[in-house]
Amino acid sequence: MLFYRLSGPRTQRLLLSFLLVAAWEAGSGQVHYSVSEEAKHGTFVGRIAQDLGLELAELVPRLFRVASKGRGDLLEVNLQNGILFVNSRIDREELCGRSEECSIHLEVIVDRPLQVFHVEVEVKDINDNPPVFSASEQKLSIPESRLLDSRFPLEGASDADVGENAMLTYRLSPNEFFTLDIINKKDKGKFPVLVLQKLLDREENPQLQLLLTATDGGKPELKGSVTLQISVLDANDNAPIFDRSIYEVKMYENSANQTLVIWLNASDADEGINKEIIYSFSSLVPPNIRRKFLMNERTGEIRVNDAIDFEDSNTYEIHVDVTDKGTPPMVGHCSVLLEILDENDNSPEVVVTSLALPVREDAQVGTVIALISVSDHDSGANGQVTCSLTPHIPFKLVSTFKNYYSLVLDSALDRESVANYELVVTAKDGGSPSLSATASVSVDVADVNDNAPTFAQPEYTVFVKENNPPGCHIFTVSARDADAQENALVSYSLVERRVGERALSSYVSVHAESGKVYALQPLDHEELELLQFQVSARDAGVPPLGSNVTLQVFVLDENDNAPALLPPGPGGGAGAVSQLVARSVGAGHVVAKVRAVDADSGYNAWLSYELQAAAGAARSPFRVGLYTGEISTTRALDEADAPRQRLLVLVKDHGEPALTATATVLLSLEDSGQAPKASSRASTGAAGAEAALVDVNVYLIVAICAVSSLFVLTLLLYTALRCSAPPSEGSCGPGKPRLVCSSAVGSWSYSQQRRQRVCSGEGPPKADLMAFSPSLPPCPLPAIEVEEQSTEGDHCSKKDSSQFRCFKDYEHIHIKISWNIRNKNSEERSQKDYIFLLKKC
Repeated sequence: MLFYRLSGPRTQRLLLSFLLVAAWEAGSGQVHYSVSEEAKHGTFVGRIAQDLGLELAELVPRLFRVASKGRGDLLEVNLQNGILFVNSRIDREELCGRSEECSIHLEVIVDRPLQVFHVEVEVKDINDNPPVFSASEQKLSIPESRLLDSRFPLEGASDADVGENAMLTYRLSPNEFFTLDIINKKDKGKFPVLVLQKLLDREENPQLQLLLTATDGGKPELKGSVTLQISVLDANDNAPIFDRSIYEVKMYENSANQTLVIWLNASDADEGINKEIIYSFSSLVPPNIRRKFLMNERTGEIRVNDAIDFEDSNTYEIHVDVTDKGTPPMVGHCSVLLEILDENDNSPEVVVTSLALPVREDAQVGTVIALISVSDHDSGANGQVTCSLTPHIPFKLVSTFKNYYSLVLDSALDRESVANYELVVTAKDGGSPSLSATASVSVDVADVNDNAPTFAQPEYTVFVKENNPPGCHIFTVSARDADAQENALVSYSLVERRVGERALSSYVSVHAESGKVYALQPLDHEELELLQFQVSARDAGVPPLGSNVTLQVFVLDENDNAPALLPPGPGGGAGAVSQLVARSVGAGHVVAKVRAVDADSGYNAWLSYELQAAAGAARSPFRVGLYTGEISTTRALDEADAPRQRLLVLVKDHGEPALTATATVLLSLEDSGQAPKASSRASTGAAGAEAALVDVNVYLIVAICAVSSLFVLTLLLYTALRCSAPPSEGSCGPGKPRLVCSSAVGSWSYSQQRRQRVCSGEGPPKADLMAFSPSLPPCPLPAIEVEEQSTEGDHCSKKDSSQFRCFKDYEHIHIKISWNIRNKNSEERSQKDYIFLLKKC
């Protein structure tokens, strides 16, 4: 800095103000100096006043002073020249220790105005400390048995200096047994290690003395040394040994605690304490093995201490150390290979997956129902599992892979036979004794519409009285469907056809749900004796299935028709019967005949005749035949009898209640000579016709009785033959007799075994006697021969058991019997209804 000397007090004051401002502005900065440790008193450090911009003349007036925390006596400022100098000895190691950086912080304070300056004085290290060992002598005890390249760490020296002054190098005094190796540890310096280069022999060199020297890196370098006293120890040179290096042991799993695994045996060739040994697990043995086994350190016994499970581990490798009590101790090693043998202690496991349920009953054979897997934690034969299925019909198990099976359908299903199968899959291992496990599988069979509705009988016979009220219930059909749910929901309908000129549906109807059959209108026996139709039953399946049943509705006659009088002659009307009668006729002479018919059938059409006596009149010389209607004389006529006789004939049927009609017969009595020939011939012709009609009625009654007797005898004979024959299968057993026709004179019945309907009576030409085939399966009839005695010129010819015909003079009776005949192959030869037809002229 260059200063100019200016004169005048004013100028000096301006310059001083300028310097103060500059010094104040610089007060916030720092000034750095350096000084070496161990510098002598008065050693120059720096011109602190000048560097801080202070005038020397101001130092005292402004109270210039230096402050340092605890270090104020190390450095001082000369107030005369403003120089910072060393005031006392500075020891860096004492001041900062092993720190790389070491400095003294000074605070410079001036007043008027107050200013504070910071000054850093770095203390530089010098190589003033040699390497130092902790002791002047290090003792080592090395057994003679130590192997070559054995390493023995030594305690290194320390240097209080830092940096290069503290960088140490080591050197070992020359010898034939050891060399020196240096280990560099990061941030921790170098450490010397002795390395054995030649085997020691205590007998030759019991003591060795070496010198270890440490040299630092300072200039000049400083050294430190330590004496190494090495004692060669007598070695425990015989380690304990096992009789085998590897032991192989086998034992079963689940062995109880304290079970002996193995008893180890080791020996030591040394004597004394060097021969005493201790057994222990090696440090290589993991904790889980240490938990499962116990080692007796004195005897060498290894025993079980925890559960041994083959499924957890089937082998254990146990490393064992045996250590003697020598100094230093010697260690021997062996390995125990323990093999765990499996026991059959695990039952098989069965898992059923992928159930495809329910199974349709029309499923194909081979359909997979479920997948089954089995497992067994055991091994060998104990883990070999075989599966079986109970019951095995209609399913089976198919092995798809090891321990994997498929449950498949083996035969056709029928839900109507079995709707659910409870299957049991049994898995059994090959152990002894074997263990097994089961799994249940419930297989539901889903219904398909494979069964049509069926009726109990292929046809039914129904008897309905005529004149029924419209809409009356006459029968109920019922069909059963073996399927389920909607497949078993049955609906009924008529199989439409025409009955004459009318549709069947105008006569009957069937309720679709209940199967009840209703007559829609009154039935008339005289119009329709047999109504045969079919009812169809259909289920609700897809596609629907159905079947039909035949109903034979017989309209039973009621006595709803009164007898009707027939005209007396071909040209006559239906009025009174007029007839000329000669007074000369004797008793029993037929003079007239009343003819009447009844539209009903059977007993309702069987007519009887009664002569009504006139009120107040004398006893009539005439009578009427009960069933013939012939009017005949009861005595000879005389002159006292009135010439004109008026007879009232009451014609009555046998119905319940009976219906009647009245016929008027006018008889004119004449003497024999007065009657003209023509009248005589007419009378004779009329009498002949009346006699013929009487004969017809008589023969009709005889024929009815004969045929009825024949039929009853046939049934009795057949029943007797069936009862005497051995029992056989079928539905041909006797049935309960059913009353068909009844009247005041008696009743006829038919056997339910044949269900034949037999009624007879008089009436207009029609079939009065009919029998129809039964609803039950037909049975073969025995051979029948029919003979009918002829009366009044009747003749009869014998026929075989399947057909016979009889002829009479005045009427024709045709009876035909046929039945089903089946051969061994159940081929139907013929099938016809039984027909009994009685015609009346």
